[in-house]
Amino acid sequence: MENNKSLLWPQGILIALLALGATLSVGVMMLIRPNTSEAQSSQIINDNNNLVAKVGTQKRIESLKTTMLTSWQQEAQAKGLGYNLAARFQGAIIKEAKLSPAQKVIALTFDDGPWPQSTAQVLDILKENNIKATFFVVGQNVKNYPELLKRINAEGHVIGNHTWHHWYHFMNPQAAAYEIDHTTDMIYQVTGVKTNLFRPPGGIMHNGVAAYAKGKKYAVIMWSTDSVDYSMPSVPKLIDNVFRLAKPGGIVLMHDGGGNRSRTVHALPEIIARFRKQGYRFVTVSELLEMQDKQQSTIAQKK
Repeated sequence: MENNKSLLWPQGILIALLALGATLSVGVMMLIRPNTSEAQSSQIINDNNNLVAKVGTQKRIESLKTTMLTSWQQEAQAKGLGYNLAARFQGAIIKEAKLSPAQKVIALTFDDGPWPQSTAQVLDILKENNIKATFFVVGQNVKNYPELLKRINAEGHVIGNHTWHHWYHFMNPQAAAYEIDHTTDMIYQVTGVKTNLFRPPGGIMHNGVAAYAKGKKYAVIMWSTDSVDYSMPSVPKLIDNVFRLAKPGGIVLMHDGGGNRSRTVHALPEIIARFRKQGYRFVTVSELLEMQDKQQSTIAQKK
């Protein structure tokens, strides 16, 4: 029995060592696997952090761009891009420029646009003849045909406010403010121009809109010569209407919108040719007022 016990003891140690070895192997495997998983997790975390950083940077860039754009728009809105308008014309009613007869200039003006077809046709004729005119636009037409207004501005013409709806009836100050302010804002949004020129629909001075415009220091631009093209006269009659009262410093009323303006379009080349034959050159309303201001300033200095 003593000998059998002696033989069993080393065998027991061997078995115990084998069991311990197996246990250690399992432990090592368990330690290695978590380490491998941890490395993978660390890589994923790093990737996520990089992605978050990139998204955060992009957001900051977009936020900065938005802030800069807003700041630029506010600055532009504050400054505006208006037309030169001397203090003497702010809030004044102007039918013509007071110039010497030797200054043979005339301003062609067009109301009620922008309008499909006819506005583009008028612009084509003006471009062919290298003439700048003044367009008094209706706000709702600007909203409907912004590309036409962009072309008017791009080709160097002057833009004036002709209310939003072209209504004739009486308006309280709130309604008049909407008609004028909303139109000026729309012109600005489309072109970047902050106009300071206003023409009341129908030339009506006592329905609230003209009074509001004067209070806001717009130059209220009327006319000295009426083509009466809105009544659809024959082309020869339309031309005669233009020249009946035409004189240096005059402002000619025509229409490129608000209805069928085909006769105005047909008459325009002859009107231009006849004015040139008489020695006239064409200017915008703002240029006309600038000329008058310089002339009056010169006269005042001589006194």
